Order: sequence, then structure tokens, then C-alpha cells
Amino acid sequence: MNLRLDPIGENLLGDRVLKPVIVKDLRKSFGGKEVLRGVSFEVEEGEIFGLVGPNGAGKTTTLRILATILKPDRGNAWIMGYSVKERPEKVRENISYLPEDAGVYKHLTGFEFLRMISEIYGVGRDGLDRGIEVCGLGEALSNPLSSYSRGMKRRILLASALMIQPKVAILDEPTSGLDVRHAVYIRRTIKKYVKESGSSAIISSHNMLEVEYLCDRIAFINDGRIIAEGRPGELKQIYDAENLEEVFTKVIGGV
Repeated sequence: MNLRLDPIGENLLGDRVLKPVIVKDLRKSFGGKEVLRGVSFEVEEGEIFGLVGPNGAGKTTTLRILATILKPDRGNAWIMGYSVKERPEKVRENISYLPEDAGVYKHLTGFEFLRMISEIYGVGRDGLDRGIEVCGLGEALSNPLSSYSRGMKRRILLASALMIQPKVAILDEPTSGLDVRHAVYIRRTIKKYVKESGSSAIISSHNMLEVEYLCDRIAFINDGRIIAEGRPGELKQIYDAENLEEVFTKVIGGV
């Protein structure tokens, strides 16, 4: 769709193609400490974009601003043409957000949880069926969520984020703390969703193998600033590195 952005953040038909995500000069402080210091990047349609950096670099703060949970002190971001500052309610209609520390309703079964999500977001039986397919938990959906492993919980949470068919999925450390089996399943699911839907995804991750497998482009963030951005292959070439872990170390000045 061709979109034009007006001065107050309305999403209007027009003759300019607008990227799904545009982030411009985001700045955010907590208690006098500047956590984001002018973060800017863009995400293309049908792209998985990775935000990579050490703990405390500003990854989660950036994602929370995009999810309209936090407001930036300065700068702005637009998702599907809507400003996170002026039109947060419209942004929410176009995104899903999976925090790293997301929890589940332990008294519900897996099926009941997905049905609740389908009812909240009005996606009906089709949405529920998508959630069942995405999580791939089979008969375990009849069991209470309190009995689920960490990996199973993460799979059903990812399903709840994708079953509503967001234009932009915002996923904070989607495989953090998971064993290899569940981590591989989640990576493949994210990749499949973006490829089949044409939607976009933004992920944060510490796992360089995951980033290289999943992401079309990545941005390294350190001390609240984007310090390098590009396709994984391009970055390895620029920094004369064999893998992204080596790029990461060179970019942030690691040991």
C-alpha cells in the first residue's frame, strides 16, 4: 500500500511508499541516565530486523517504545505510518509484542489461553486454529500452563503473538533460556511467518548464530547508540570477520 505520513501522525493514502517501521533519533533517560542517545533505523516490508547488543545497551527500551509501553523523551517512531507518540492506539492495531519476561495464566490450559487471545483480538476460530498450528504443542494444549516447561510456554506465547497476524511483530529475546529443540522451533516459526505473511519482525538477541540465521539485516547497539548496521554478510566483509560474533566483538570493542 502507498502511504503518506501527515504532520500529526495520521496514516493517509498517498504517493509515497512508507516503510513499516521508521525510527528517528529516539532518546530516553531514566533517573538522569541517558539510556537511548539518538537511535535511528528503518525496517523493510517482509524483513526480519535484529537489534543486537550487550546487556544495558538499550535494546529492550527501544522495543518498549515501539510497542507504545514507553514514550521517548525526544525523537519519534512510526509503525505502518502511525506515530508511537501521537497515535499509539493505531500502532497497537498493527503490532504484537512479546517481552522477554512474558508470563502465562497458569490456571488455564494451553487451548483456553489461545482461545482467550482469539476472543480478545477478535480473530475468531481461524485465529485460534492459527495459534494451535503455530505453537505445535498437540495434545499438551489440554494441560494447564502451570505444567509447561519454559520452552513450551515460550512457544505458546509466540503463537499468541503471531496468531493475530500483526504487520510488525516485536520480539524481545524470543529464545532466551531455551534448550536447542525449542529454540530451533521458535526460529523456524518466526522465519516461516514473515516469509508467508509478508509482515515484518524486529527481534533482539544475544545469540549470534540465531541472528545470522534469522535476520535479513541487523543493527549493533551499544551505550544507547546504533554503531553498525547492515546485512550479516556485509558486516562480516566490512569487519573482515568469519562470523557475527567476531563482528560484534570488534564493533563494541570487546576483549
